[in-house]
Amino acid sequence: MKLIVNGAGGRMGGVLCSLIQQNGHTLAARVSVEFTTDEAAGIYQTLPEYTGDADCIIDFSNHTAIPALCDYAVSRDLPLVIATTGLTEEEIACVETAAKDIPVFRSANMSLGVALIACLAKIAAKALPDADIEIVEKHHNQKLDVPSGTALLLADAVKSVRTDAQYNIGRHENGKRQKNEIGIHSLRMGNEVGTHEVIFALGSQVITIKHEAENRSLFAEGALAAAAFLCGRAPGLYNMDDIFDD
Repeated sequence: MKLIVNGAGGRMGGVLCSLIQQNGHTLAARVSVEFTTDEAAGIYQTLPEYTGDADCIIDFSNHTAIPALCDYAVSRDLPLVIATTGLTEEEIACVETAAKDIPVFRSANMSLGVALIACLAKIAAKALPDADIEIVEKHHNQKLDVPSGTALLLADAVKSVRTDAQYNIGRHENGKRQKNEIGIHSLRMGNEVGTHEVIFALGSQVITIKHEAENRSLFAEGALAAAAFLCGRAPGLYNMDDIFDD
């Protein structure tokens, strides 16, 4: 595949660029607001500066770039993998509009392992209707969005079978726990890559579903798998469930 990496100057973008080359794919363009454009080196400060060939765009930039990113992808008829988190409702609307014209893959977490624990959390929530459910997520001290997109992905998986559930994010007031709430708690510390736990407490027993990211390469691996999945697909909005079902 010939790939454009948007956000190549960031931590995840750098990991992805290395993985693309290690796996025999081609880096069509590395794009980042942190770069000074050097066309000969395949480096660009903005997406519109690159007009060459590509098979797909993978985005690990910032959610504020989503509208311009979607416009570029649609104008060039390129499949788009969005690995950026923290999107606003307006930005999600931009993604949904773009998906009417091009194939778009969006996931709050690009890890196949996280997609698996989301499925397990859904099964547990259905099997244990009386359990108190709490979600705890840990990330490095530079992460911007709280709670993490992955924590919300897991909470949404639970809510899909507990339709009356309400999210209590960072429980900060006195008062006893409500039966239908899903507690979501965020820790920010050091260089923590990412740990997510979904806890089901029944009083007589506790069941914990846990995923730990050892390094950032797993997110890059998932994004690369998503790009391969998208190539040749019809326009539409895809996610990790579609990879599992393929």
